[in-house]
Amino acid sequence: MTVRRSIQGIDGPEPLARSLGDAQYIADEGLATAAYLALALGKPLLLEGAPGVGKTEAAKALASVLGRELVRLQCYEGIDASAAMYEWNFPRQMLAIRQAGDDYVNLYDDQFLIARPILQALEAPRDRVLLIDEIDRADHEFEAFLLEFLSDFTVSIPERGTVRASEPPVVVLTSNRTRELHEALRRRCVYHWIDYPEPELETRIVMMRAATVAEDTATRVVRAVGALRAAPLAKPPGVAETVEWAEAATLLNQQGAAWPQAFARAIGVVLKDQDDLEFMTPQLDALLSESAA
Repeated sequence: MTVRRSIQGIDGPEPLARSLGDAQYIADEGLATAAYLALALGKPLLLEGAPGVGKTEAAKALASVLGRELVRLQCYEGIDASAAMYEWNFPRQMLAIRQAGDDYVNLYDDQFLIARPILQALEAPRDRVLLIDEIDRADHEFEAFLLEFLSDFTVSIPERGTVRASEPPVVVLTSNRTRELHEALRRRCVYHWIDYPEPELETRIVMMRAATVAEDTATRVVRAVGALRAAPLAKPPGVAETVEWAEAATLLNQQGAAWPQAFARAIGVVLKDQDDLEFMTPQLDALLSESAA
């Protein structure tokens, strides 16, 4: 196990939490500790939680704190290793052959190599943070490939040989837990579960992210979103939707809409599923009245 101890001046969870706050991300003690340990031990950070709780934003903020480029690998059903590692630019290779005539062309030169997120992270581990987003959407075969990659941080390119990182790259994995991840993958990582924030914290997040929103408006929005999350919705709103609803309602209010109507008219910012809208519309007036109390 590689122990970095200190990485770019971050020597504990508390300094990291403060730095994340400066990057517009409020991290609680648990997340700050997990992220710090992942950095200090040179291990991947696995963040699980419902969609919209801020897992991807945490990775973005961490990259900002470290002053590194965020390289994002978005997982999906059917993703394979080539989409994650590299591929050869076949059309450019064929063009080079035609232009060269009888001259020799090295078809595996760097100019023909298209580096995907994993290879990009391996080539410059001190300059990049690798985000493997929504790993639960990929299949078990791809998860097995990732497990091998995370064990030694190498990529084998048959035409070029093995590419090995000069040091363990900073890797963040996220999962919405639509399926269980393999235990071996979990053991490779420092783990943290991100839940919906408590109302007070979510209000702080709204105030931080939306400068035009008054504190009273932020409080009302957070209460209303809490009620929406308690309802049997197909797609409960995340933190980003809370911020956007507060901004949208504030904008409509500034244009003349009274507060209850401003919130109601902006409902499409927070609920983005037709069934959810049909279910909540008859209850919306009562919900908004309660949130204003």
